[in-house]
Amino acid sequence: MERSQAILERLLRLHPREIDLSLDRIERLMLELGSPDRQLPPVIHVAGTNGKGSTTAFMRAMLEAEGRGVHVYTSPHLVSFHERIRIAAKGGGRFVDEDALADTLIEVERVNDGRPITHFEITTAAAIVLFARNPADVVILEVGLGGRLDATNIITEPLATVITPVSVDHEKFLGDTIELIAAEKAGIVKQGRPVIVAPQAQEALAIIEAEAARKRAPLFVANQDWVATPERGRLVYQDEDGLLDLPQPRLIGRHQFTNAGTAIATLRRSGLGVSTEAIEQGLADVEWPARLQRLTAGALVERAPEEAEIWLDGGHNPGAGIAIAEAMADLEERVPRPLYLIAGMLNTKDPLGFFQPFAGLARRVYTVPVPSSLAGRDPVELAVIASEVDLATEPSDSVGDALDRIAREETTLGPPRILICGSLYLAGTTLAENGTPPR
Repeated sequence: MERSQAILERLLRLHPREIDLSLDRIERLMLELGSPDRQLPPVIHVAGTNGKGSTTAFMRAMLEAEGRGVHVYTSPHLVSFHERIRIAAKGGGRFVDEDALADTLIEVERVNDGRPITHFEITTAAAIVLFARNPADVVILEVGLGGRLDATNIITEPLATVITPVSVDHEKFLGDTIELIAAEKAGIVKQGRPVIVAPQAQEALAIIEAEAARKRAPLFVANQDWVATPERGRLVYQDEDGLLDLPQPRLIGRHQFTNAGTAIATLRRSGLGVSTEAIEQGLADVEWPARLQRLTAGALVERAPEEAEIWLDGGHNPGAGIAIAEAMADLEERVPRPLYLIAGMLNTKDPLGFFQPFAGLARRVYTVPVPSSLAGRDPVELAVIASEVDLATEPSDSVGDALDRIAREETTLGPPRILICGSLYLAGTTLAENGTPPR
C-alpha cells in the first residue's frame, strides 16, 4: 500500500460522518497552516450539478495550449486519489506525485492535531497547500458538493466563478427542489467577481441572478451574453467580443458543446487572453476519462463480443441520463447497433430518472453491483426499477459477467454497442479492471 493511501484511511476516522457541510473546520485549519488559501495563483471556482469536470477539463486544455501553468482540483477520483490534484508542469500538468502527496497529508494531519474534520475538508486543505507552494498561472477549483458550505468555498476572491447546469442531485444535503439546490450552488458567487452561467432551468437561473445582484457580481449568462451551438459539425461561439468558428470538441455528446462554450466564456470573461489558436488546440487535446469514453483496448474490451463498441460514462443523475442517452441516439442515427446498458448505481441516486431517457433506445439493461461501495443499490432492485420505464432488464454479478451474457445474445442485429454507466465508482473500477486508468 502506498504511504498516502494509509494516511487517507487514517484520516477517514477523524470525522465519522462522511458529509458534514460547514466552513468552520477548514477556516480554522487554513489559519493554522499559515493561510495558504490567500497565497494561491488566480482561482477559477466551478460549481454545478452536471458538466463541472468537463468544463474544467476544457479550460485546462485551452490554458495549457496557451502555455499557461494550471493547477486543478477535482473530485471524486476514478482509480487513484492522486487524480484529484493536478500540479502545473511544463508541457502540461501532472497528477501529484506520491511523495509530495504523502508528505503534505502528514503535515496537514499534524497541524490538525486529531480534531474532528471531514475527509474532504482535510484533503482539500492538502491540495491548497500544494497549490500555494508550486508555481502556476491559474488554479481551477471544482466544488465537491453544493457550493455555499463546500470546503473549496474557503476562497474569498476568485478570478471568476462558474455555475454549470443545475439539476436535482444529493437532495439529502442540498434540498429537494431545483431552487434550493441552485441556492447552494450560487453560494460560491463573490462580491464584484464575474459569474459565468451555463444554460439553466429558469427556476435555477432566477436564484443565481438574485444572488449575483445581491453581491453586485457581473453576470455572463448562456443564451443571453454568450452562445455556443453545433453547426455543420463545428462549434460556433459568440459573445460581445465576436464570433468564433471552431472545430467540434473531442469529447463526445451534444452537451459537450455547452461545456466547451462555458469554458470559452469563462476564459474570455476572466481576461486571461487565450488565443483562438489555443482554444482550437484545447478542443482537440481535451481529455476527461469516464465521460462517454470509448474503450478500445484492455482486459474487458478483449472479453466483450467481437467488434463490439464499449463506452463508459460515470454520470448518475437524471440530467446526465438525458445527455448520455442523446449521445447514444446520435451514434445510433449515424451507425445503427443494438444498445446494451451495464448499469450500477448508488442507493442515494434516482435510477428511474436516469433510465427514463433510454426507454425505446436500449435493447436490454444488465444491472450490476457497484464494487467497493456500501451504498451500492442491489442489482435485482435496480433491475425492477429500470423495468418500470419499459426497459428489458437482467441482474448480473459484474461487468465481466454482463459482457459474457451480451456475447450470448442473438447477433443478427450486428455487433453491439455497450454502455457501462450509472456510477463514477463503477466507472473507476471498470477502468482499473480494464487496465486503462486515467493519466
